[in-house]
Amino acid sequence: MRAIQSRGFAAAMLLTAAGVLLAATLAAHAQSSTKVHRIGFLGTTSPKTHGPFLNAFREGMKERGYVEGKDFVIETRWAESDYGRLPALAAELVQLKVDLILTHGSPASRAAKETTSSIPNVTGSTFFFPELNAKRLEILKETLPGLKRVAVLLNDENRSNVVTFDAMANTGRTIGLEVVQVSTRSPEDFERAFGQVKSSGADAVAIYEDALFVAQAGRLAALAERHRLPGIGFREFADLGGLLGFGVDFPDVWKRAAGFVDRIFKGAKPADIPMQQPEKFDTVVNLRTAKALQLTIPRRVLLRADKVIE
Repeated sequence: MRAIQSRGFAAAMLLTAAGVLLAATLAAHAQSSTKVHRIGFLGTTSPKTHGPFLNAFREGMKERGYVEGKDFVIETRWAESDYGRLPALAAELVQLKVDLILTHGSPASRAAKETTSSIPNVTGSTFFFPELNAKRLEILKETLPGLKRVAVLLNDENRSNVVTFDAMANTGRTIGLEVVQVSTRSPEDFERAFGQVKSSGADAVAIYEDALFVAQAGRLAALAERHRLPGIGFREFADLGGLLGFGVDFPDVWKRAAGFVDRIFKGAKPADIPMQQPEKFDTVVNLRTAKALQLTIPRRVLLRADKVIE
């Protein structure tokens, strides 16, 4: 957890690595049955893409007895996948003196922290994101045993790429996969990026769990299929046409984030709240895409899948 102070505005930060970040003002720690708490939400993409996650948070608040509009209100700011807007949007929320700032992903979390001077003080939910992406390569290799080279699609605007790619490259070496990096930074550049994937000689593509890519999951899945590339990514990638998906159940993470908010609103110090890890990881197999790519999915992979799309 981090305490943030700016112009007298003190806040405590709760971070879910590459997932959810929460900043709570010290004023929010004072218990009051009449206070209407103001929660700021800093979205990296759009209401269409990440609105369901915010709704999961709302559901978690409702389950804990909070009524939106009576006990709390949410001020939303959306960057629409333009990470350059995040610092200004975070500053707007700070100037509004909201009690909490709720956000997701490394770029938005960084913007929230850099908007103010910070004091170390971190808690929340966390998961090992590099290892999660490396696990995707293992699943891809198990699904396609003859696989030799995989291209990893990364967003140039996300500085956390470096650690994640290194973990994936290390895993690739242990399972006999050559891992190459292909970078992009906007939807307009996706066509070029997939052309580079093909020219690199890659037999498949792994999609990094960046907020921009989540927002464009359907388009990325369509490009992978058009280029005859088996792919693996986050759950939404497979839901929208990618071959495989593996990842955190983010709606569950966001719903549980309400528990942190509840404890802080009731007077708990964020530094005293233990770190948590996600409890649910899902594997999705899209058999429709497998059929289109003329691939046979091993039975052991299908048996372990939480969801099979037929």
